[in-house]
Amino acid sequence: MSATILEGPAVAEAISEDVMNRVTALAAQGVTPCLGILRVGERPDDLSYERGACKRAEVTGIAVRHLVFDEGVTTEELVEAVEAINADDSVHGLLILRPLPAHIDEERVCNALAAYKDVDACGERSLGTLFTGADGAFAPCTAQACIEILDHYGIEIAGRRALVIGRSLVIGKPVAMLLLERNATVTIAHSRTADLEELAREVNIIVACVGHAAMVGADHVAPGQTLIDVGINVADDGSLVGDIAFDEVVDVVDAITPVPRGVGSVTTCVLCKHVVQAAEMMM
Repeated sequence: MSATILEGPAVAEAISEDVMNRVTALAAQGVTPCLGILRVGERPDDLSYERGACKRAEVTGIAVRHLVFDEGVTTEELVEAVEAINADDSVHGLLILRPLPAHIDEERVCNALAAYKDVDACGERSLGTLFTGADGAFAPCTAQACIEILDHYGIEIAGRRALVIGRSLVIGKPVAMLLLERNATVTIAHSRTADLEELAREVNIIVACVGHAAMVGADHVAPGQTLIDVGINVADDGSLVGDIAFDEVVDVVDAITPVPRGVGSVTTCVLCKHVVQAAEMMM
């Protein structure tokens, strides 16, 4: 029997509906939630994500302000732009498209952003708040999207054993903290973990975010599991594939997110949700 496919668009629509209702409530109080997007240069993946974020913002009624700089921009200029956003009460959140060019001190730019406007958790204060469990900061949008999918489809987190394969500060470590906060027992693994197949077969939930195409295959899975595939890799034929070998595991596990139409389709909705939350907190 094939697994339940955890389609992202259904989750995205549910989040968008909630966001639109909250935008309407804010509008009644004279507030229009506004997202700033800071981009340097014309990297195709940055442009693609920016288009997706703008489309979702338009659908939900969120305004967008673009801060676009050429490749020759300095760290000082970017820090000044971020600090200007901090001081601008009409902009409620700022997305900094990363990675920034190599000559830019990315850490300094991200850390210049106020935590209450850091809607994708790029700064150390936001990540520190996430890891300490304190209130007042946002989780990275992709990490939060994994939790939104589990919740939407009614998949129990509390008391379950979860394996996160990947240890980045963007997804791996944050999603592990979010699962832990929801009372899962969490193990973090990576591409050099010994006996990964055996470890993976013992858990209830696997979140694959290591960035290696089809790394998780039939030897890693067991009946009853839920698989969340965060990976986006380009195959030899140009198609998008995840970190999980979908065709190898779909007839074994209970539930799995596809690639595409999985986690990625939820991420921009979480971004909009965070902008609305930031606007609500600033009132």
